[in-house]
Amino acid sequence: MFKNFTQTKEWIENIKKFGSKLDLSRISTVLEKLGNPQNQFKSIHIAGTNGKGSTASYISNILIESGRKVGLYTSPYIVKFNERIAINSEYISDENVIKYANQIYPTWKEMYDNEETVTFFEVLTVICFLYFRDESVDYAVIEVGLGGTLDATNVIIPELSVITNISYDHMNVLGDTLESIALNKLGIVKPNIPLVTSVKNNKLYPLFGQVTAKNDSELTFVSFDKLKDIELDESTKFKYKNKEYKLNLVGQHQALNASLAIEAIKKLNLGINQQTIKKGLEKTKWPGRFEIFNHNIVLDGAHNIGGIEALEKTVNKMYKDKYIKCLVSIMYDKEHQKIIEVLDNFCDELYFTEFEYIRRADAEELFNESHHHNKRFYKDHKDIFIRLANRLKDNEILLVTGSLYFISEIRKLLTK
Repeated sequence: MFKNFTQTKEWIENIKKFGSKLDLSRISTVLEKLGNPQNQFKSIHIAGTNGKGSTASYISNILIESGRKVGLYTSPYIVKFNERIAINSEYISDENVIKYANQIYPTWKEMYDNEETVTFFEVLTVICFLYFRDESVDYAVIEVGLGGTLDATNVIIPELSVITNISYDHMNVLGDTLESIALNKLGIVKPNIPLVTSVKNNKLYPLFGQVTAKNDSELTFVSFDKLKDIELDESTKFKYKNKEYKLNLVGQHQALNASLAIEAIKKLNLGINQQTIKKGLEKTKWPGRFEIFNHNIVLDGAHNIGGIEALEKTVNKMYKDKYIKCLVSIMYDKEHQKIIEVLDNFCDELYFTEFEYIRRADAEELFNESHHHNKRFYKDHKDIFIRLANRLKDNEILLVTGSLYFISEIRKLLTK
């Protein structure tokens, strides 16, 4: 059994990432042995390619502002392992991680000995459910890990399902068409549970209509035509349905994520007033999402084509007269060629690098995929970051992007 946090964290992080088969049988078995904790609190389930974490955080903060006790489950972490699981913005303690790991371990070991490995994400999800049950949360906002249908979180019956958007990512698991990706994410729709979405691609609307009709689920889209007057500086201001809002998260896409959160809160019918919604949105902070340091360094965890295109729009709107230097590292299993094509278009200089992580791509290979006229590669990410950051001129911005794991490493250098 686990006696300290380091030992516990090492066990969790070294469990296999994927099971021998993609289904919900393993997590269902563990949860049943532990009394099905996921059935003992109200929840909101959030899927989508990009914007899940921000949207989950907006919804959570509005509910907290309304006086409720709210659990939040997100991934991956940027600053600290414990941040994946929080209640009212306080991360789960090391002691509680140890306690719940010890509760899970006997069942995990029994299944492991029978060649059924309960995976890394399944173990984390069970810890989250046990913690939220024991702490008697009023609501838990649960972010899907990957896809929807067979994601470990898809054992909950929520009060509301939310889908942010559909773009290309994880095609090896979810399929290589937008329809197959959408269908997988629509797997979170449950009978008679409403769905709220900010999916903009109207070619996918018939699919959304079919799945929700089959489940007798009410379908609500964000009113895109009522999202107006988006202004970006080091915050985001916008109007939605003629009401003004301000966010501390920066980006045109954040105005859309926040509008989705507003619609989700209204659909819950909890009588939350306008002032509470505004305060909850404004209080939301989310590390590594267009996070600005010293007015001239931007960290953004964009790691797929949808995320990079949203990043391009925000950079072009906010920094149209600035010279953009970009430091980038990407995972080898992402669409790095397509991501680099977009970066080639809007960055003035590109610096490819790498860091110690099993899935990261080789800096030189990324460099060779770029057609930029002003590109370089450096193996040592710390050295090149410090050099670039220390030599920035008044009209220059240093953008760090390509992976949430990578920006997590860079963020440590900025917050020492």
